[in-house]
Amino acid sequence: VQLQASGGGLVQAGGSLRLSCAASGGTFSSYHMGWFRQAPGKEREFVGAIRWSGGMPVYEDSVKGRFTIDRDNVKNMVYLQMNSLKSEDTALYYCAATPRWRNIRSEYYYWGQGTLVTVSS
Repeated sequence: VQLQASGGGLVQAGGSLRLSCAASGGTFSSYHMGWFRQAPGKEREFVGAIRWSGGMPVYEDSVKGRFTIDRDNVKNMVYLQMNSLKSEDTALYYCAATPRWRNIRSEYYYWGQGTLVTVSS
């Protein structure tokens, strides 16, 4: 499965961005999808994930209530809607795919390249 993330950019604090991740080369609806981020000088961290069916997304505590993940299994796309952005959300954002929900916060088979989100304060 090949993953291509896009939609990053520069946004002011309090603003919104919607990241997209396009999947190809596999059966997209077979995979649970996750979003991760890596800030400068920090380790990559889990942001959230959504089941293959689109149900029961989970989120890292710092983004709960601000970020929403959804997917379109017809278009082979997964999205990360980010609202009320803060400067600490500045990072390179990655999408990833896994066939297993167990260890959804850490174990992924496929990764896309990152898309940079910069939040100015």
